[in-house]
Amino acid sequence: MNRRSFIKKSGLFAGTLFISLKSYPFDRREKKITGRVYSPKSGLRDVVVSDGYSVVVTDKNGYYSIEPNENARFLWVSTPAGYEFNTESNLARHYEGLGSRNQYDFQLKPLSVDDSRHNFIIWADPQVKDKSDVAQMMETAVPDVKKLVGGMGGTLVHGIGVGDLVWDNHALFADYERAVADMGIPFFQALGNHDQDYRRGGDETSDVTFSEHFGPTYYSFNRGKAHYVVLDDVRYLGEGRKYDGFVNQQQLDWLKKDLQLIPRDNLVIICLHIPVCSQVKNNGDLYALLKPFKNVHIMSGHTHYNINNIQNDIFEHNHGTVCGAWWTGPVCGDGTPRGYGVYEVNGTDLKWYYKATGREKEYQLSVDIETLNNQKRFIANVWNWDPQWKVEWWADDKYMGEPENIKGFDPLTIRLYKGDNLPAKRPFAEPHKTDHLFVGHFAPSVKKVKVVATDRFGQKFTAELNG
Repeated sequence: MNRRSFIKKSGLFAGTLFISLKSYPFDRREKKITGRVYSPKSGLRDVVVSDGYSVVVTDKNGYYSIEPNENARFLWVSTPAGYEFNTESNLARHYEGLGSRNQYDFQLKPLSVDDSRHNFIIWADPQVKDKSDVAQMMETAVPDVKKLVGGMGGTLVHGIGVGDLVWDNHALFADYERAVADMGIPFFQALGNHDQDYRRGGDETSDVTFSEHFGPTYYSFNRGKAHYVVLDDVRYLGEGRKYDGFVNQQQLDWLKKDLQLIPRDNLVIICLHIPVCSQVKNNGDLYALLKPFKNVHIMSGHTHYNINNIQNDIFEHNHGTVCGAWWTGPVCGDGTPRGYGVYEVNGTDLKWYYKATGREKEYQLSVDIETLNNQKRFIANVWNWDPQWKVEWWADDKYMGEPENIKGFDPLTIRLYKGDNLPAKRPFAEPHKTDHLFVGHFAPSVKKVKVVATDRFGQKFTAELNG
């Protein structure tokens, strides 16, 4: 069912739908904002407009009316399928800052291609702290994305940065913006804990600088049959640098109304910083809102390692980082290389892989061989593994079956990061135990070891080492 027919069946039209999160004094309710969402040729109907508190849809001629909350700072349009994203230097500009005006219009340009097929990338934790970090980002991660996108053959592609765009040094937001401009694709941003203003009051004021650069900290947009939601799940606790993972009630109330307008068979993609399944204290409230949808994926960062979790029938992709070990080593603490997630949407189907910076798409596992007392063993790290992958191995071309899945440390991270003075630039980076390791033992006489990992989509990836 498409969005327009769904809205018609539900009776959700401008003038009949007004959702408010609190009751206003009478004089406040009289203060309305009006406007129009239109293409170069005509007004656009059934387009969602929100101030983060109320949600309305445009009428048949593209007009809307909304009563803004007294605390609202932005008004935004949830870009509908079939239209280009409004951007400025590739940064998403789907919003207007609220001021003294009482009319805000949004012009959208129709896409020239069908957007039911499109790609997107997830950048987690570029987290630049100084100009040397910026230089690494511009010399490695940015060219890698440009090369990847250039090989997509004109497929629509956009990016989403899921937080910690910088590392407390907010002057470097400008450098992140330069990276986005250079990558050449529309980019949306989520707030991370290192993107917050500390010592500026409480949670409600901790996003001021971020918002000056990137607008609202939660919103939605559409492409094809995919509905994207960006949330702020970093709650500043108002003391020092203390924060926790939490989605506040204001966002939950807004999200409930936003999702009411989405067909239940659509693909829903939630983008935020702190992983929901393990670190968001009220994750049950979010899961409850998402329960009616059967095809939900959550995109998160924050941990500086890569892990896939399935909980409440929701697949959460917790991504390895663009910065690796804080720009001081080539891999994250779990051995996942510096890189980012790449996702391919076809209708409501979603496929994905992890793209290691500076390596080809086929690089999906690493293998390390260790010598023991009277035998050898390999440890394979399959960083984007989930239970639907299959890992197998061969010794001198003899099939040995499936290696043991273990939880432990990637050997490379031990060599790079284990020790009081390692790594040299930022010694706090440490190895992190992971469950995407596989181990097999073999005799010292074996000359060659081959490991083949087959992902849930049937793609095979091979690594070979001399014994």
